[in-house]
Amino acid sequence: MIYFASPYALSLLFLPFLLHYILPPIKGLHGDALRIPFIDDLEKISIKSGSIWNVGKNAADYGLSKKFWFLFLVWFLLVLAAARPQKIGEPIRLQNNSRDIMLVLDISTSMLQPDFAFRGQRIDRLTAVKKTASDFIKKRANDRVGLILFGTRAYMQAPLTFDKNSVDEILWSMQAGMAGDSTSIGDALGLALKNLKDDKDIENKVIILLTDGENNDGSLSLAQAIKLAKDEGIKTYTIGVGSRDTFFGLLLGQARGVDEKGLSDLAKATDGEYFRAENTTSLQKIYNAIDQLEPSSQDEQFIRETKELYYIPLLVAIFLGMILAVKLRRIEG
Repeated sequence: MIYFASPYALSLLFLPFLLHYILPPIKGLHGDALRIPFIDDLEKISIKSGSIWNVGKNAADYGLSKKFWFLFLVWFLLVLAAARPQKIGEPIRLQNNSRDIMLVLDISTSMLQPDFAFRGQRIDRLTAVKKTASDFIKKRANDRVGLILFGTRAYMQAPLTFDKNSVDEILWSMQAGMAGDSTSIGDALGLALKNLKDDKDIENKVIILLTDGENNDGSLSLAQAIKLAKDEGIKTYTIGVGSRDTFFGLLLGQARGVDEKGLSDLAKATDGEYFRAENTTSLQKIYNAIDQLEPSSQDEQFIRETKELYYIPLLVAIFLGMILAVKLRRIEG
């Protein structure tokens, strides 16, 4: 099906006829007629036998000369190109399960505890989080993903985007302690809520908050953050990371545990769920479980493949203009 993206441009099609029949002759320095510098060249072309400008014996019968119709053809093609003809394909239905997912990750120094394992080798918590979160991000084919990192302060590292590769690169570049040594869960959650609230494009929004500690810093308490999350109605899934009372935690003086009650209250208040990850396998299972979440239904959307065709009449008009230029050069020669 052919469709014109700018159909109003077609109203210019008969402009030459209006100018020819309606407008009065222009009076100027050269008399009643408008003096056109190159009119002599046109007259020279018209008197040549076989020229495209040759009027012929019966020109008066149809009122307009051949030169007018030739120029009108060029004008017609230019107007046609301006109207932007397009070939529209069959409608294709888009999947209606898009979500906005904000990952909120703790990168305080306690995440350096090496109480996780991967392929038989001991790794720290942050490395385990990077591996599992990276796999989770790559599976988000129809979702927008954002990333907030927090410690003493919370920082927006990646706004909601379909560019999963960029988010993944930022994820792998993060280091423990970059945002401070303490844990500001309330501030991080507040920042996530603000960014999701300001975005109106997608209604289905989810926060996945991961931490290995308790809220011990920041301007927003966990209780206040829970109330804000409940008021906004944004589902929040919380993940507590780390083994309970690990030898490495006692050795490093970081024996404080996850605030499981606070994280559980947060998830419950927003119709989410709280998970505890004590090893890499359980952490992977948690992300797989969240991956299976059913998004809320949205109105179906359709797209049609569109192919621009304006270049065809434009190229023909340019070709005819080149013919005119060549004929004018021959006359001058």
